[in-house]
Amino acid sequence: MSDTSDPPADPPIDPPWGAAVIAATLATLPASPGVYRMLDAKGEALYVGKARALSRRVIAYTQPARLPERLRRMVSETRAMEIITTPTEAEALLLEANLIKRLKPRFNIVLRDDKSYPWLMLTEDHPYPQIAKHRGARERKASYWGPFASAWAVNQTVTAMQRVFLLRSCADTVFAARTRPCLLFQIRRCSAPCVGRISETDYAALVGQARGFLEGRTAAVQQDLAAEMEAAAGALEFERAAAIRDRIRGLTQVQATDVINPASLADADVIAVWQAAGQSCVQVFFIRGGRNNGNRAHFPAHSRADGPAEVLAAFIAQFYDDKPPPPLLLVNQKLAEQALIAEALSLKAGRRVEIALPQRGEKRAVLDHAETNAREALERRLAEAAGQAKLLEATAALFALPAPPRRIEVYDNSHIMGANAYGAMIVAGAEGFLRAAYRKFAIRGPLAPGDDFAMMREVLERRFGRAKREAEAGGAPDLPDLVLIDGGAGQVSAARETLAALGMDAIPLVGIAKGPDRDAGREWFHPVGKPAFQLPPRDPVLYFLQRLRDEAHRFVISTHRAGRSRVLTTSELDEIPGIGAARKRALLNHFGSARGVRAAGLADLQAAPGISRETARRVHGFFHPTEG
Repeated sequence: MSDTSDPPADPPIDPPWGAAVIAATLATLPASPGVYRMLDAKGEALYVGKARALSRRVIAYTQPARLPERLRRMVSETRAMEIITTPTEAEALLLEANLIKRLKPRFNIVLRDDKSYPWLMLTEDHPYPQIAKHRGARERKASYWGPFASAWAVNQTVTAMQRVFLLRSCADTVFAARTRPCLLFQIRRCSAPCVGRISETDYAALVGQARGFLEGRTAAVQQDLAAEMEAAAGALEFERAAAIRDRIRGLTQVQATDVINPASLADADVIAVWQAAGQSCVQVFFIRGGRNNGNRAHFPAHSRADGPAEVLAAFIAQFYDDKPPPPLLLVNQKLAEQALIAEALSLKAGRRVEIALPQRGEKRAVLDHAETNAREALERRLAEAAGQAKLLEATAALFALPAPPRRIEVYDNSHIMGANAYGAMIVAGAEGFLRAAYRKFAIRGPLAPGDDFAMMREVLERRFGRAKREAEAGGAPDLPDLVLIDGGAGQVSAARETLAALGMDAIPLVGIAKGPDRDAGREWFHPVGKPAFQLPPRDPVLYFLQRLRDEAHRFVISTHRAGRSRVLTTSELDEIPGIGAARKRALLNHFGSARGVRAAGLADLQAAPGISRETARRVHGFFHPTEG
């Protein structure tokens, strides 16, 4: 991997203790494979690297004068090193990728992929398996296919599976409660096993065909369906033959709608990188069972000095840290450690993984298609960034800032009569909304119901108080260039007093408030020490600032609702030892509320469905410890 990143702006260069710390660590380093971490004064990772021989790799950092300036800065900030040895270099590469993805050191190429990928799930713990979209841990006994690039892509596949194989998509609880077929049966997207319209044996045959389709045996499945249709027609079962004909048409349509569907690829990922203006886009196409499962663009964080091959190598190592690699990766750059990366991925997958750079033929055409998508995605991103830059320049001019704001923080609060009070901070910058920097604040109080000023004070005290403590400890907290408050003059005054008390009143502060008629589009802006003003209704900066305010409002409302839901779904039944979710649900369904459970006698508890005698005694004893 590359020891590179955009360096911070202000650290001193080459203090002797940086290289001295590395030299002291070098004295005890083995000449074996492993991973090393360079740590700053706060113990946070500056850089994570791997080596075939640790001692030979790390010695280069003990001579800063021979290093590029960005690496000299990295060495200058190093206060300590941590070393982990591994049996092989391939295992070191896997560990390095895991640590980079988890720690996000600023001197590494970092893949910021915070979205989980959806999978298609076919359950195996029910007589009539369910087909459904799945994210997260694989706790249920089932077969999984994927990943898919998006929820849309997997939903399209689920719909196709329903149309072609008539598999159910309903949850087991819905399946058990049905007394007549649902709408999906009426539109020929389900065989209605819930009400016995198909036998378990015939449904299992449909499941077998679906598995064949997902595993890439589409031609064989199509032949089987054609034979079934001919047999039905020969037996004069024309209605059944017509239904099978519709399934064949559906299967043909699914195959025809793929953007890329190369016959020579069964299970592969097509990965192409494109660079422009010091940025990179990596486009990934997922090919599974000979079908295109969609594509997704990624924009790794890296230094302008990093070439496309370096970015692609770092991306691949980190991308497959939490997902299984397919047998084949097609790439558009020759990687410096291609054999090592393939070995590491093979070790992770438990089978051979090949990395190839095709030069001609169908595979090259597919790779060119991915490369075109990467180029177009990066061009769109650069165009959006240029528009964002103009808006930031206009914002700086509007509020008399010395430069376009690099970081804007927007704050809002939400509560119901003082209950379940939350504050939230969203962050925006040159790249748009920086969702990884968003923060939630559960208001601790004590506060008077509806005291919005006190809530805002608490949020700002916690956010900027922490920043002040970091600065006093020698750190460099990421402070905003502009703070926006959802509120008028009163909110701004409370916020200004809070920042002044923390010694941060130099940070520009502006309130955004709707007019007396709450008319969105006629907001009043309240800068500190200046008269409030409005912007023309069609001003682009007004729209930009509205978007920031609305995003803060959306985020705090979703935070408030989630917190309120947690409160509503908890009860004193949760405190009873041995009472899990199923028994809690059974008690609440039978008695209506926790109060009803508390008032119930022992005999009534024993009579509740799903509650054993021992459980009833435990619940009764919890609420009536002195009886008996």
